Amino acid sequence: MISQRTIFTDDGIACGYRIAGSVERTVVFVHGVGSTAAIWDRQLEALSADYRCVAVELRGNGVPRPEPPAGHISPKGFARDVLAVADVIGVEAFDFVGCSLGGVVGFELARMAGHRLRSMCILGSFARYPDADAYAERITQAVATAGSMRAFAEMRAAQLGLPPDRLEETIEQMACKNVSCYEAATIATWTNDYRDTLSSIHVPTLVAYGKNDAVAPAALSQEIAKGIPGARLIEIPDAGHVANADNPRAFNALLKEFLASV
Repeated sequence: MISQRTIFTDDGIACGYRIAGSVERTVVFVHGVGSTAAIWDRQLEALSADYRCVAVELRGNGVPRPEPPAGHISPKGFARDVLAVADVIGVEAFDFVGCSLGGVVGFELARMAGHRLRSMCILGSFARYPDADAYAERITQAVATAGSMRAFAEMRAAQLGLPPDRLEETIEQMACKNVSCYEAATIATWTNDYRDTLSSIHVPTLVAYGKNDAVAPAALSQEIAKGIPGARLIEIPDAGHVANADNPRAFNALLKEFLASV
């Protein structure tokens, strides 16, 4: 059973987590900018017999509330959310899984608290996004043009080539967000450069990407895998940008094999 909880970080900002399983070894999952922590429910259900699975709900993400001022939304703030959740559940070292923005949060954690990472799985992410400022600007302009997060979510989801069973989920998770928080999270997602961080990561690392990912294509994952010593690179078939939800069977099998090898 998945439980949902809310906490407050040391800077007074609400974040939360979804948790399943009671095994001591803990796997922490972090979602992308367009998703909520519920995007990991397929993994929490599949892995909770063998691990304590915790999906962090980042600050300003629409869940939980109250949402913070946009100025409190940053990669460092997101990393503080993860560490606050780990502290609340009493975990010093954990396996980390992050998709897209979640990968960015993983790199920030490597800088801030690398000793707490047992392993890393980086999915559909990037160390530096090409033409990052222009890309983030196009997204924020699209939000302004759409006039609401729901209208933007419907437009954005239609561009992602999602299977029909993923379309409604994607729209609902994106639509729950506040416009100013989403814009701040967009900048926090796309405009950082972690290329100089990669070589300092010395935990077992799996880098994976969806074969059909048009948002963060293979070359960006290849750059990450090349920069992290000993990292493995895997392509996930029949999946796009959020491969853990697009093809959960393949991703879950891959993640279970990787965690067992650590």
